[in-house]
Amino acid sequence: LFLKARNEGIGSVRLQPLDLQVNFRSDSSVVQWVNTVFCAAFPRIDDLAHDTGLTVDTIRYYEREGLLPKAPRSEGNYRIYGPEHVERLAFVRHFRSLDMTLDEIRVLLRFKDAPQAECGEVNALLDEHIGHVAARIRELRQLEKQLKALREQCVGVRDAEHCGILNELAQASSVRGVS
Repeated sequence: LFLKARNEGIGSVRLQPLDLQVNFRSDSSVVQWVNTVFCAAFPRIDDLAHDTGLTVDTIRYYEREGLLPKAPRSEGNYRIYGPEHVERLAFVRHFRSLDMTLDEIRVLLRFKDAPQAECGEVNALLDEHIGHVAARIRELRQLEKQLKALREQCVGVRDAEHCGILNELAQASSVRGVS
């Protein structure tokens, strides 16, 4: 056993080397204690999912995509996650919430992992992403106009046969050759 936990404040624990030698021959209570301490310090994937608000499948997907470093495994073959995994998942999740692609996030992570590198490429990436967002906003505004024009085709409640919206959609699809 080489680690001890030191309380670093609310919800924060730091592991430090521990100068202690334990004979593990067959003392199951010691093994149980080690497993309890070890699992509390390094949560399994379901704990990580709970703590980050992601699903287990999403975390595994991020691992496969190289966004999350491979976690070491316990003797029982469970992945062992540490604070660096939680931090990285929070980073990825934040940028996914900004609608960044996984490729864009990979670039950002590359710079995050190389803090001495110049960030010109990060700026260019964000500028390009802002351009994509602006284009999508224009497209959505155009869609909104089309939907409002369609909504004006039916101003009251009628039977479906005389619904202006349904008739307009039927006419538009037959003009385009879609039946």
